[in-house]
Amino acid sequence: MINGLSIQDNGIPIYVQLREQILALIGRGALKPGTQVPTMRQVAVALKIDLNTVQRAYAELEREGFLTKQRGVGTFVTDTAPPPRNTKKQVQDFAARIAAQAKGQGVPLEELAEALARLAGRA
Repeated sequence: MINGLSIQDNGIPIYVQLREQILALIGRGALKPGTQVPTMRQVAVALKIDLNTVQRAYAELEREGFLTKQRGVGTFVTDTAPPPRNTKKQVQDFAARIAAQAKGQGVPLEELAEALARLAGRA
């Protein structure tokens, strides 16, 4: 999994980049339910970032139901999907985060919207 992670100097906080990349790996099925994720220390060393940054990203993912810690064993992708987050505010907040990431990577929002529409089968 560490090979699929990278940190960019794009104005987005590092813990947010890490969190979103792990979510993307889970969403694409690259990290399947029950899969053990690398230790926080392994991620911090591999990406050359502070351990507290990785801890924050993992803690958010655990709080949201995507990861679970088993004391003395490790951290794993949860077997059950977290509850749907579909309130208008949550969707709006998610869209704002994705738009900020796209802007930080030089992706025009119009192209992003077209790609999302294609994924949704509406284009």
